[in-house]
Amino acid sequence: MSTALIEVRALRKAFGRQRVLKGIDLSIAAGSSVVIFGPNGAGKTTFLRILATLSKPTSGEVRISGVNVKDNPEGIRQYLGLVTHAPLLYEDLTAQENLRFYARLYGMKDAEPRIQELLERVGLWHRRHDLVRTFSRGMVQRMAIARALLHNPPILLLDEPDTGLDPQAAEMMTGLLREIGGSQRTILMTTHHLERGLELADRVLILVGGRIVFDQRADAISYERLRPIYDEYVGEGAVT
Repeated sequence: MSTALIEVRALRKAFGRQRVLKGIDLSIAAGSSVVIFGPNGAGKTTFLRILATLSKPTSGEVRISGVNVKDNPEGIRQYLGLVTHAPLLYEDLTAQENLRFYARLYGMKDAEPRIQELLERVGLWHRRHDLVRTFSRGMVQRMAIARALLHNPPILLLDEPDTGLDPQAAEMMTGLLREIGGSQRTILMTTHHLERGLELADRVLILVGGRIVFDQRADAISYERLRPIYDEYVGEGAVT
């Protein structure tokens, strides 16, 4: 194994006879922003769930900071912040109460300054006393990012965080993700939106049929070049 922050080797996952991941090899350096494109059913969510220790591979291995995730899943979770289709927030708690709850789960002491910092960063400090069920879809997603960042994890996993957002909310989220990336945090995100994903990435992958079929530095390819490549692998009109 190399010194990459995330190392994936010969990763396979099957549900019964259905093979979802068919041998993924991938190394991700610390501070990278990697975006995975692919159609529904390509295996993107399954891949992120394995990285997040929420699902076990059928074979192969994943190492984070040199540690095999199957050997210490609870310890590995301290390295991770996860945003999925489910925001993992309590609708009948306020924004502030939700983050206080998760701060206790993470064993954080004197978490109030961190909670205020994050709510300000995601633009929701003025709504800190409001119940989450009163929030728009875009606000809920921003809250989910605040939750994922609460314990300051070096790795952020995002599974299609822009799904269901209107253009204004999606643009706000793109700006937020651009702001929280950088040398101190590694981001791995799945999305259907080629142009938006390319804006955020320094490396782009295409996952089709459980295999990585394309891997390129983002600064070496434009949207105009990426789109026909994606269409060739996936099918024309599969994404926006």
